[in-house]
Amino acid sequence: MRETPHDQPSRTRFKVLGLAVLLAGITYLDRICISITAPEMMKELGLSKVQMSFVFSAFTLAYGLFEIPTGHWGDQVGTRRVLTRIVVWWSTFTVMTATAFSYTSLLAIRFLFGAGEAGAWPNVARTFSRWFPLTERSTAQGIFFMGAHLAGGLTPALVTYLLHVLPWRALFVLFGSLGFVWALVWYRWFRDEPSQHGRVNEGERALIERGRIPLAKHDMTAQRWKELFSHGSILALCGMYFTQSYGFMFYITWFPTYLKTVRGFTDPAMFSILAGLPLTFSVAADLFGGITADRASRRYGLKKGRALTGGLSLAAAGLFLIAGVYVPDPYVSALLIGLGGGASAFLLGAAWATCLDIGGNHAGLVGAAMNTSGQVGAFICPIVVGSMVEYFSNWTAPMYLTGVLYILGALCWVAIDPTRPVWGHEERATDRLT
Repeated sequence: MRETPHDQPSRTRFKVLGLAVLLAGITYLDRICISITAPEMMKELGLSKVQMSFVFSAFTLAYGLFEIPTGHWGDQVGTRRVLTRIVVWWSTFTVMTATAFSYTSLLAIRFLFGAGEAGAWPNVARTFSRWFPLTERSTAQGIFFMGAHLAGGLTPALVTYLLHVLPWRALFVLFGSLGFVWALVWYRWFRDEPSQHGRVNEGERALIERGRIPLAKHDMTAQRWKELFSHGSILALCGMYFTQSYGFMFYITWFPTYLKTVRGFTDPAMFSILAGLPLTFSVAADLFGGITADRASRRYGLKKGRALTGGLSLAAAGLFLIAGVYVPDPYVSALLIGLGGGASAFLLGAAWATCLDIGGNHAGLVGAAMNTSGQVGAFICPIVVGSMVEYFSNWTAPMYLTGVLYILGALCWVAIDPTRPVWGHEERATDRLT
């Protein structure tokens, strides 16, 4: 019997993905803006490199502190309300960045900005765990990060251009306003479960729910917290993501300064292109990394498929970065370092899909645990890099350190097993690759 159009699955889940991609783009637009406007902010507010390092890190400190509570909150009450609150909060403090009048005020605003944005990624992962079948999750995560990195890659050029016509304070008001529009659309249109959405037909609902665990809520007792933080795969995920986020934070904070001060790229047009290379390469890496992880998992099984994708990408990232520091030619250096940034993004679909595999109904919490570890790396990176540059009077040591950390992160994938959920007796018992 041939399927009728009524029997064919609707495609509402891809509209959910589209809104998530827009969210990712707005997030990185707001995050990256400060790295490009930093010289103007430092000059006007009288900030040193070390002080600006702490401003960068204030965001990641707050983000890390509030990541697990907000991820757990999304597991309990649903991502429709939680993501709306997150975006409204961070957009408010993006706008308020324009009101900074001193080092202390900027530090406080960026801390509160990070507190508000905490939990965004885990709650998006939670959304995908309810809206996408197992065989599409890595790809969905890869497309999501593609949106984030596309916005991040375009932001240096956009901000550099806008700084010719607008003061830096106006840029934060402009970019922050976009989030309010997204939050309104999300809250009015999205539903936590496909079965609650009027645009999802029976075919799509059956496709999404086939093999998916039933929705359930579990109290996080002391024993369950102990099981979470002693689970071998989660510990390895956290170690791996620490190195990935440490390196990524370098790219969005100090890499533009490295290009100007060490490699001598002062032409605005060339500088904006090269400063955006890591995120531009990441756009393709996100998409193809997610697709590769799903295909490798279907061919070799979840464990080997995810591990091969994640481990090889981090190893390549480390080698590219170290080679980029070593070569004398400034253009080759910028290209190799940019490729390192792209390679480190190739694993994102595999990493976040693994959180869904391991977490089940606690996907937001497991994703938050991994991302919190990442934020620890992101927090210390600007401080370590800025301090080492001032101490050694060169950039070689901190950049080699970043490359070595990438390689150590690659080794963590040996211990990651997506087929062993943290609460295996009650989570994801029927999920299988088909």
